[in-house]
Amino acid sequence: MDREPVTWHHGLVARWWAEFNRDGDDIGYFQRAIERSGEPALDLGCGTGRLLLPFLRAGLDVDGCDVSEDMLAHCAAAAESEGLSARLECQPMCELDLPRRYKTVVICGTFGIGGNRADDREALRRIHRHLEPGGTLAFDLYLPNFEKHGWGAWLSEERPALPTPWPERGDRKQCADGTELELKTRTLEFDPLNQVVTREIRAEHWVDGQLVAAEESALPGNIYFKSEVVLMLESAGFGEIRVTGGLSEREAQPYEDERVIFTANAV
Repeated sequence: MDREPVTWHHGLVARWWAEFNRDGDDIGYFQRAIERSGEPALDLGCGTGRLLLPFLRAGLDVDGCDVSEDMLAHCAAAAESEGLSARLECQPMCELDLPRRYKTVVICGTFGIGGNRADDREALRRIHRHLEPGGTLAFDLYLPNFEKHGWGAWLSEERPALPTPWPERGDRKQCADGTELELKTRTLEFDPLNQVVTREIRAEHWVDGQLVAAEESALPGNIYFKSEVVLMLESAGFGEIRVTGGLSEREAQPYEDERVIFTANAV
């Protein structure tokens, strides 16, 4: 690897995920994927347990792995509070080395962030090695051509000045203890040749209307289109690759589906 994978999912950002990212229609989708393909399963990039905790509540044999120790600490605490047994490992995807092999690996919202393309290729090879023969990998990606403002940045005449300014007001929410967290994001860099966008996040902690702490972190993300991902999967040893649209089982459509799911089997 050229460098260590990075993350902004620590400190106040990790707390935000633990406090406010707890539901979503994709939980049921990926749970059904595990039920179809079998256990044991791995929630790779599990974070604070948005998917993992519901999986465990359903009685599924699912482990969790994430690059952020802070996110995993929140996940472990939430699991313990519910009397759930969570097996958690702190590793980046590109260094995955776990003692178990799995029938299913799911990745939701985290493939392609924090590393470079070599990291992502290595991650797929390591996932393949962690799957039992015929095991299934399922993960999602958001295509880059559905956001008008972001897509315009690919055109030189429309490219905005970078970094973009911080918004005057971010997304502020009240925590369980009555204090507030606020998140602001902006774009630092965009490289259309290498298909990488780097964004920055600012997390603020407010108590009684006073700012008491703030943290800023940058995170690169690789931009992928369908064909490149299919080639990466094939190179890593996967076959029977399907690309479905949204959270459905139908084939992804070019003008309809911003979010696509890649499903592939270890052959």
